[in-house]
Amino acid sequence: MTTDLDRLRSEALAAIADAGDLQALEAQRVALLGKKGSVTRRLKTLGDLPADERRAAGGAINALKQELGEAITARREVLEAEARAQRLAQERVDVTLPGRGRRPGAMHPITLTRRRIESLFARRGFEVVTGPEVEDDYHNFEALNVPPDHPARAMQDTFYVDGARLLLRTHTSPVQIRTMEARQPPIRIIAPGRVYRCDSDRTHSPMFHQVEALYVAEAVNFADLRAELQSFLEAFFETELKLRFRPSYFPFTEPSAEVDIDGRALGTGSGWMEVLGCGMVHPRVLEAAGIDGARYTGYALGMGIERLAMLRYGVTDLRQFYDNDLRFLAQFA
Repeated sequence: MTTDLDRLRSEALAAIADAGDLQALEAQRVALLGKKGSVTRRLKTLGDLPADERRAAGGAINALKQELGEAITARREVLEAEARAQRLAQERVDVTLPGRGRRPGAMHPITLTRRRIESLFARRGFEVVTGPEVEDDYHNFEALNVPPDHPARAMQDTFYVDGARLLLRTHTSPVQIRTMEARQPPIRIIAPGRVYRCDSDRTHSPMFHQVEALYVAEAVNFADLRAELQSFLEAFFETELKLRFRPSYFPFTEPSAEVDIDGRALGTGSGWMEVLGCGMVHPRVLEAAGIDGARYTGYALGMGIERLAMLRYGVTDLRQFYDNDLRFLAQFA
């Protein structure tokens, strides 16, 4: 038994030392100490020895098992260190080299569209104003003549923050109310910003961007609104356009209309396409803001920035704006 163990020990230590990688070392561990390994088989044969030899033989085999286990652990540490050093050498980066794949940054298409809208309205004397995205029910609904039973107030359409008192604004119209409360006409503003509604598909998002315009002064009429929209939309799309005003309903304007443009002028070949809503400011809205509706009139209009960006850049799925796909965004550099 002693001679056999000495021979096994010598061969095993040599094989462990010769293991060139972790896979080869694991194979040696299994061959020696696994369930069917050389050392394990000798432990299983102890029962065949005379009783007076079992204790000494068992101690010798266990000592060999421990010695080989320690040798395997030591060799593993060496091989792991070598593999780590090799990997570091292969993955070494020369920090003095110029950066690879550097690209200049670019504005997001939504930002480009918003800034274009702001610039075009600024040329017409409109001031950019902003307001809170977490609004109260009064400024978001009540002051805008939205009835208490209007579907827009339902939980499935609006994100409420604090019961029925605070909510994520569903449009930027509250900015118009806050502006009219703070100053008297003439008022000529646009209110760009994020708005929130419970809606999500290829043409809708729970969060999107809106721009609303408001002009309140003496003797403002629908003809002024139509002329303003014709001028703005043709400047935005850089082409002559046919506009169609369809009667509609918004609680905060009367009369109200939805505006379509002939998509054939944009090369889409899709006929009439809705781009925004508008109308004359409802007298009740002026009254709620403390403005004399008998002396002043005004118009308001609102449009989705994503909608105009999709038409301007030929994007068919709104979700592409928020996928953070650099291949898509790089087109706008």
